[in-house]
Amino acid sequence: MVETHGGGPGDGAAEVLDRPLPDGVRRRVVQIVSDGFGSLTLGELPAQLRQYARFAPNRRAKFAGNAMAAAVETDALFRQRIGEKLRDAQPELAGALESGSAPPAADPFDVAAAAYVLRPHGWVKLVTAAGEEAQRADAERADEESRAELERLHEELARAREHTRTETERLRAELDAAKRETESLHRKLRSALSDVKRGEAALRKLRGEADAVRAEAHTQVSAAESETRRLKTRLGEAEAALEATRKAAREGRSVEDMRVRLLLDTLLDATQGLRRELALPPVAVRPAETVDAVEPGRMTPKDIANRALSENDPAILDQLLALPQAHLVVDGYNVTKTGYPQMPLEKQRLRLLGQLSQLAAQTGAEMTCVFDGAELVAPVLLAPPRGVRVLFSKPGVTADELIRQLVRAEPPGRPVIVVSTDREVADGVARAGARPVASAVLLKRLS
Repeated sequence: MVETHGGGPGDGAAEVLDRPLPDGVRRRVVQIVSDGFGSLTLGELPAQLRQYARFAPNRRAKFAGNAMAAAVETDALFRQRIGEKLRDAQPELAGALESGSAPPAADPFDVAAAAYVLRPHGWVKLVTAAGEEAQRADAERADEESRAELERLHEELARAREHTRTETERLRAELDAAKRETESLHRKLRSALSDVKRGEAALRKLRGEADAVRAEAHTQVSAAESETRRLKTRLGEAEAALEATRKAAREGRSVEDMRVRLLLDTLLDATQGLRRELALPPVAVRPAETVDAVEPGRMTPKDIANRALSENDPAILDQLLALPQAHLVVDGYNVTKTGYPQMPLEKQRLRLLGQLSQLAAQTGAEMTCVFDGAELVAPVLLAPPRGVRVLFSKPGVTADELIRQLVRAEPPGRPVIVVSTDREVADGVARAGARPVASAVLLKRLS
C-alpha cells in the first residue's frame, strides 16, 4: 500500500494549472518519471506504460515522454508513486517544498517539476513562477544576444565603411585610367570604322556580282532540272505503258487461253457424258431405229418423271457434281452458321473444310470455299485441305461479292454450283448462269 503525503485539506490536490506546462518544466518532469520508472513493478505501472518497462532511462524518456507526462497528469496513484521515489531520491528538496519554501539555490525548473509531481500547497504558483523565470531568462538571453549582435553589426559597419572608402579611391584611380584608355580606343575605333566602311563597300560590290552569277546559274540549273524531270516523266510513262501493254497481252492471252481450254474440256466432257447418258450406238442410225417405241430395258417417259428430285434432296447435289468440269463454290460462314452456329469460328471453318475435302475426294469436282474476311481479328494460319481452295474476302469486299466475282470469272457453259442460303446471292449467281443450292442441302449431303 502506498503512503500519501500532503493529503489533508491544506494540500494542493485541488489546485489546477490554467496554462500549459513550460517546456523546461515538462522535460524535468519526464526525467523524474523516467528515473522512478525503473524501480516500480509491472503491476504498479499504468497499462499504457508497461510496454516501456524494459527500456533504458534515456530511451524511455525519448520514446515514452508524452505517455509518461500524460500518466502523471491523469493518474493520481501513479503520480503518488513517482512522488515517493522522488522523496527518496531528493529528500531535502521534497521536504522544503512540503514545508512551503523552496531552497534558494535550487534550479527553478527542478523546483517546479518536483512541485508538479508532489503537488504540495501552492505548487501551481511554483510552476507558474518557473515558467515566468524561464521567460525572463529567455528574454535576458535574447537581450544579451541582441546587444552582442548589435555590437557585431556596428563593427562590421565600421569595417564596411573603411573598405568602401578604400575601394572608392581605388575605383576612382581605375576610372581615370579607363577614361584615358577609352579615348585611345575611340581614336582606334574611328580609324577601324573607316576601314570597315571601305571593306563593306567592296564586299557589297562583290556580293552583287556573285548574286548575278548565282541567279544565272540557278536559272540554267532549273531549266535543266525541268527538262530532266519532263524526260524522266515521259520515260516513266513510256515504260509503264509498255509494261501495261505486255502485262495486258500476257494476262489477256493467258486468261482467254485458260477460259477457252476450260470451256473446250467442259464441252468434250459434256459430249462424252451426253453420249454415255443417251447410249448412242457406235454405228450409223438405221431407218428402223427412228420408229418411236419402247424397247426392252429402256426407260419410259413415266420412268423419267419418277427420277425428278426435290430441291431439298441431297442427291440433287451429287447429280450436279457429276456434271463434267463442275465447280462447287461454298459460302462458308453461311453454311457453318446454318449447321453449327454455336461453335467458335475457327472450329466452324475446320469442320466444314474437312467435310468438303472428303466430298472433293469422292466426286473429283473443283471446290472453292469463301469466307468473309470482315469476321477476322487477325490473319488466319490455315493449311487448305486437299482438293479445296480456301479464299477470304479483302477489306471492304464481302464474301457475297467475292462469290459473284468467282462466278463471273467462269466461262459461259461451265456448270458452276453455288451453295448459299442468302437469297440475294442465289438470285445474283443465277442471273450469271450458276446453279444456286441451299446450305441445308449441302449439310444433309455432308452428314
